[in-house]
Amino acid sequence: MRAARLIKMVLLLQSRPSMTAAELARELEVSERTVTRDAQALSEAGVPVYADRGRAGGYRLIGGYRTRLTGLARGEAEALFLSGVPGALREMGLEDAASAARLKVSAALLPSLQDASEAAAQRFHLDAPNWFAEPKTPPLLPAVADAVWDDRRITARYRSREAEVERELEPYGLVLKAGVWYVCARVAEGGAFRVYRIDRFTAVEAGADRFVRDEEFDLPGFWAEQAEQFARSILRAEVVVRLSADGARRLPYAVDPASARQALSDAGAPDEDGWLTVTLPVESEKVAHSQLAGLGPEVEVLAPESLRARFSEDALRLGRLYGT
Repeated sequence: MRAARLIKMVLLLQSRPSMTAAELARELEVSERTVTRDAQALSEAGVPVYADRGRAGGYRLIGGYRTRLTGLARGEAEALFLSGVPGALREMGLEDAASAARLKVSAALLPSLQDASEAAAQRFHLDAPNWFAEPKTPPLLPAVADAVWDDRRITARYRSREAEVERELEPYGLVLKAGVWYVCARVAEGGAFRVYRIDRFTAVEAGADRFVRDEEFDLPGFWAEQAEQFARSILRAEVVVRLSADGARRLPYAVDPASARQALSDAGAPDEDGWLTVTLPVESEKVAHSQLAGLGPEVEVLAPESLRARFSEDALRLGRLYGT
């Protein structure tokens, strides 16, 4: 425990011109008296720690001393690539590993580059969750993340629409999409690759055996393909609508953008009023009603007749509400 603290103290002093006893105590989570004893121990071991006295004093390394104790552990190196997403690191239980990795990298950099991490942090921040959605961390996420990093099979109980099922999975990668965590996994023993929402896991148990990863598996490519297939699979119905110029402009913001752009591209020429008639794939009549209602008078539903009747009823109710 003390050896790790002494190493961290050297790395902290190597990454900054000087630090006060109070600053070191806060970083090391010890008392200032312990900092004084540790500095003395380092000095006796040959590490040139120098103490400046006075109000502006503190501890610093002299003589351009640089330690070679900066080798990154595997977990720290992997976590470092995610250091721009602190919330995700915290949810996966990797915050401490990333902190240690950043400190080691900072200590290894030339003095002229030691503000690089702060400069990057002030210029880039990833806020993954959707607006108006309270993000919830799945309680089993750290267990799944450990298995992903370690290439270990897991036995997972998963809550599907029909029932709760148990699967033996080979977890290949994690994806954070709009505040929701997913794991891309292969069903054990050469099964198909699938995507599971981690918040639907009710139990996860990591096995002792590691699986051999398929070197051709590409996580970003697999996710992009699955996301596209999912978007297409839920669009099972069609509606026919007329759109004003403003309605056509706003359509991609009201429904699935890719479907809207394709529908507009396939539409014919505008009619004498300047309106376009488009055939639009939608998830269901109910969903289409809620989505298209946002376009107000810039859209007219032509088919199906049941959806047109919904909008007709909306118009009558609005007329009664506003007294027209």
